[in-house]
Amino acid sequence: MIVHCCHCTWCQRETGSAFVINAVIESSRVTLLSGQPELVLTPSASGRGQKIMRCPTCKVALWSHYSTDALAFVRVGTLDDPNTVPPDVHIYAGTKQDWVVLPDDARVFNEFYNIPAVWPAESRERARAARGA
Repeated sequence: MIVHCCHCTWCQRETGSAFVINAVIESSRVTLLSGQPELVLTPSASGRGQKIMRCPTCKVALWSHYSTDALAFVRVGTLDDPNTVPPDVHIYAGTKQDWVVLPDDARVFNEFYNIPAVWPAESRERARAARGA
């Protein structure tokens, strides 16, 4: 539906990197090839926390759920070909590392954004359907 490159300090700390890239899709579209992920509850800046699904063997974060389990924030770096899933938006760029240089044509937001103003209509409809609204 949309791909976030999140530069918030929480994502920096949780990933040990300068940002995380998450592809937001319906949880029902996540297909496990093997095993059962391990649920890890973590705090978040919003105070609502997040549910991180991790590989039980190597502990790599595979996807997260934030305000709803209906949507999965899939870690793009875990995909077979992450180059095919570039960010649509850069969020929380107000706290990005100074040495991270964003492309001139990137859609950049210092914090989060107004979803209806950013997401394509089809993506908004998919999210509504996933939530059962």
